[in-house]
Amino acid sequence: MRWLQRLKIDTFLLIMIGVVILASFFPCEGRVKTGFEYLTTFAIGLLFFMHGAKLSREAIFAGMGHWRLHLVVFISTFALFPLLGLLMQFIPHSVLPPSLYLGFLYLCALPATVQSAIAFTSVAKGNVAAAICSASASSILGIFLSPVLVGALMQAQQGDTNTLDAIGKIVLQLMVPFVVGHLSRPLIGRWVDRHKKLINMTDRSSILLVVYVAFSEAVVGGIWHQIDGRALLVVVGLSIVLLAVVLVVNTWAARALGFNTADEVTIVFCGSKKSLANGVPMANVLFPASAVGVMVLPLMIFHQIQLMVCAVLAQRYARRSTATETAQAKP
Repeated sequence: MRWLQRLKIDTFLLIMIGVVILASFFPCEGRVKTGFEYLTTFAIGLLFFMHGAKLSREAIFAGMGHWRLHLVVFISTFALFPLLGLLMQFIPHSVLPPSLYLGFLYLCALPATVQSAIAFTSVAKGNVAAAICSASASSILGIFLSPVLVGALMQAQQGDTNTLDAIGKIVLQLMVPFVVGHLSRPLIGRWVDRHKKLINMTDRSSILLVVYVAFSEAVVGGIWHQIDGRALLVVVGLSIVLLAVVLVVNTWAARALGFNTADEVTIVFCGSKKSLANGVPMANVLFPASAVGVMVLPLMIFHQIQLMVCAVLAQRYARRSTATETAQAKP
């Protein structure tokens, strides 16, 4: 697997692609599908329960004072991304089919990812405490804001999205387990911290289950008759452009506002991420089962691209930081 590490390819994404292929050839239907849907609902609740249990209040409070940095990340995540998503409506339908355009709108409304944003900030020698606070706050706020943004963006395009109903589903199926998990942290926090690998496996298994059920429904509905190889290449190209624009804007904003290099790193990595862990389960709650597969396809592709690009960028920041420290240490 070393060649995957050199290419910066996420092994989990390869497993997810395998699940999509499995669903394409062996979709769940009938009673099996019903059973999987109940299991998926339970898995999503467990996923967000564990998200809440893992969240440390001490880590959040450690970085809360850096409000200017958090404001920049918040604007990037919940304003810049949606604005760029809306601009995609001017791309001809012959290039970007409407179903995939809606997938990009959904992608742009999601909160930032937590684990990878913090990991890349750490590798790049950025402000890790601020990254923990910013990414965690984005994830929590996203449970409320993302359905509102999705409702507003979709309503602007289709006029048929019930935002209040979407928020109600999110609160019941995602927020309640999250809050219960966080309130349970004094009781189970030590166990959760000791078994992080097991928790991560549970998280990823839940996401894979949601992907399998979603793409099973999409395959039965004829997704591969709607999405061909050319459309997938368009999604890849637009994902690269979207990420590049956000990275450039965040870097420029951090420098224009006078942040130091460590804070710039945090803004760049926390403000450019979109959460697959939150996005896939949330799509399962927000959209009809037949639409979930297409809706999360841009997210899955963007997720891998952001990991590959940010891994290279983090190493570049780290080398620059090491060179600066070496130069300052010389008499």
